[in-house]
Amino acid sequence: LDLANAKQLSNLANLKSFNCEQNKLQADALTSIPSLLKLQNLSAGGNELGKPVLLTPPAGVVAGGGGKKTKQKVTKTADQLFPSTLPPSLKSLKLDHNAFSSIPPQICSAKLIKLVKLDLSYNNLASVPTEISNLTSLTELNLDSNSIVSLPTEVGSLSKLKALSLQNNCITVHSSTVYSEKNPQPIPASVFRDTLIVDLNLKGNSMTSTQLNEFDGYHDFLERRKKIKSKGIDGGALTDLDVCGLD
Repeated sequence: LDLANAKQLSNLANLKSFNCEQNKLQADALTSIPSLLKLQNLSAGGNELGKPVLLTPPAGVVAGGGGKKTKQKVTKTADQLFPSTLPPSLKSLKLDHNAFSSIPPQICSAKLIKLVKLDLSYNNLASVPTEISNLTSLTELNLDSNSIVSLPTEVGSLSKLKALSLQNNCITVHSSTVYSEKNPQPIPASVFRDTLIVDLNLKGNSMTSTQLNEFDGYHDFLERRKKIKSKGIDGGALTDLDVCGLD
């Protein structure tokens, strides 16, 4: 898929699903996406949407030293080039393996009231923005293989969230740590208590199941899990429901 073809998507007004995975698309290749008002599923994993892009402005010529004219290239960040808006009709958004160092604010827009699945795994994310709370219909969130050290309390406001995967991140718990308002636990109590999470995967983080068991709110989470059958979880739950992938 080349850039020119990607930009012609606006001609497909009735498109409901678009898969452009495993190409070399940069963020400016998706400029037609906002016009696809019926789009429900966007799969764009395995591209370069999170990388800065070196562009030559349309004017292209600026005055240089001594009156010499030279072409001036400008570097644009992924946030600047990513579509200014995403279709409110979106239900599933898959953006894994894209070298995002931060989550573009457009992804956490309050307009995405129908978004239920979000996959941002295998990027370079160190944090999750508080605006994640805008995604009020979200039921599945995949943040595997990033560099996330903690979650904001706002994740706990995702009242419909059922599945959260944080495998292979940088959540670290030290045995001597005492959590407080100034030093909150990396997974807030609200995530355990105020969501519907029954499938939580923390495999590959620097913590043990014993340490997780001491988190405020964790026992509320366990009680909720006991009331459901793992086969009823969309996509399948962990076989061992007690330890969330931890030893």
